[in-house]
Amino acid sequence: MIPQSFIQDLLARVDIVELVDHYVPLKKAGANYVACCPFHSEKTPSFSVNPAKQFYHCFGCGAHGTAIGFLMEYQGIGFVDAVRELATQLGLTVPEERGVNPETRGTLRRLTECMELAAAYYREQLRQNPQAVEYLKARGLTGKVAARFGIGYAPEGRQNLARVFPDYAALPELASAGLVAENEQGQRYDRFRGRIMFPIINPRGEVIAFGGRIIGPGEPKYLNSPETPLFEKGREVFGLPQARPALRAENCAIVVEGYMDVAALAQHDVGNAVATLGTATTPMHVQKLLRQVDRIVYCFDGDAAGRKAAWRALENSLESLADNKSIGFAFLPEPEDPDSFIRKSGQAEFRRLIAEAMPLSSFFLRELGRRCDLVTAEGKARLIHEAKPFLLHIPTPLLRLQLIKRLAEASGFSQAEVERLCGIKSHMPPAPPKAPRQAPSLARQLARLILAQPALLARIPLENLPPGTERAVLEAIHQALPRLPEAPSYGQLREALRGHPLEAELEALAGDLIDMDENFAVETEFEDILKKLAQNRQKTSFAALQAKARQFGVAGLSEEEKHAYLQSLKEGAAGSAT
Repeated sequence: MIPQSFIQDLLARVDIVELVDHYVPLKKAGANYVACCPFHSEKTPSFSVNPAKQFYHCFGCGAHGTAIGFLMEYQGIGFVDAVRELATQLGLTVPEERGVNPETRGTLRRLTECMELAAAYYREQLRQNPQAVEYLKARGLTGKVAARFGIGYAPEGRQNLARVFPDYAALPELASAGLVAENEQGQRYDRFRGRIMFPIINPRGEVIAFGGRIIGPGEPKYLNSPETPLFEKGREVFGLPQARPALRAENCAIVVEGYMDVAALAQHDVGNAVATLGTATTPMHVQKLLRQVDRIVYCFDGDAAGRKAAWRALENSLESLADNKSIGFAFLPEPEDPDSFIRKSGQAEFRRLIAEAMPLSSFFLRELGRRCDLVTAEGKARLIHEAKPFLLHIPTPLLRLQLIKRLAEASGFSQAEVERLCGIKSHMPPAPPKAPRQAPSLARQLARLILAQPALLARIPLENLPPGTERAVLEAIHQALPRLPEAPSYGQLREALRGHPLEAELEALAGDLIDMDENFAVETEFEDILKKLAQNRQKTSFAALQAKARQFGVAGLSEEEKHAYLQSLKEGAAGSAT
């Protein structure tokens, strides 16, 4: 949707070292800059950034990409948003995308401006309202934490926002953004009144919605913005921008139910907590969090409502699971919530509760067991019946196998019977034996050089390369070159092939570039590899002619083949004499 020429210009202007260093402090190491990887936990740095070729690569987890890719992974945002953020940092304007209505884009911009003005008004009102300030102090929150989350206050009164928006009665964006509602007579009034206001921030740092917590008597306790063109509650998570540093440090996200819980935990230095927005956890929430961390712990009240919310979270987490990810459930003693529990019991006890959270598999079996009378044959049969749809939705073979084994133990069926009854193929095929490590092929060495200097590709007849992955990657590069600048960096080439079927193979080859010294004699090695490839082709051709001559005699060769065969024999004799 964004012109490729703009993306290439953007990458030519950005300094990936400066960008990454803003989020992850880098240290110079030879030609590269290194750090502990921000995408997985490690103690020894394996994350490298190459300034010459403008890309990063982690030898630990395989993370790899350009400045655009880094923002996408680090902030959990999409490609377009990453391009826009980089463009904003460089003072550039992203060209109009095809198919996007400029009027719609203008409307979204005006809605965002309204939300920012409202958020500033609510923050100012908090400073001027002693009752709201005392409420937050009584909940143990300091001004520092309130500022971190942008907390404000919506005062009592039906039309306070008219002080901010002079055309309050007619401005359509106020209704579209969910800031005002209308009664049956068409009269407008502020949606939020007498509430502590928690702004909901998108990955770009823009206010897109609010959650309001009432401080006096009344219902509902929490009131959220309705869904708007800016805000879809099933996709957004409260506190995620503020939690990112702690999420990377802990490699774990704690999901709670209330905004105040998130703020209270942050007040006690538990910064990796987030909250869903007045709705059950959705698959989109889970996917967004598992892009940031390897472990999620749902922390809910221990009552029936808490267990129900936890079960819904389990249902919506299954399809996002991977064998290197884990999900746990921590239940608080009644009548505590995370806010009250950490204030009474302290940070250490709360962290212990999270560390000892019940694994998803245990919670799954416990809850199913509660629904079935496992003393009777009918109850054991029902256990397998209830488990079947969940097992079929688990994409991770190792976890599914463990659950099948435990279901077999609980039900009295054999493992094979559980698999057959649930329609699951038994046993995973054995892993093939590892091939012995070999030196990189000439084709791989050549591909590495071309990734370092893509312009070299013009000097290679691709049809002369042996078939295989490297040739396929080089053919893809050949097709992309006309869309690139005259001497593109690897970063520019990588973005030109984003979404290509050979994307993973390209990244695997590019991992070799990180340690390539700036003074590496690319041209010399390139010429040497071309000679070796030509020699290999000659040997292959001669071997084929020799085999044919042995089978049919020299007379069986065509005149052209005879000439080539005799020429090869002469060159071989000359080489031996030399």
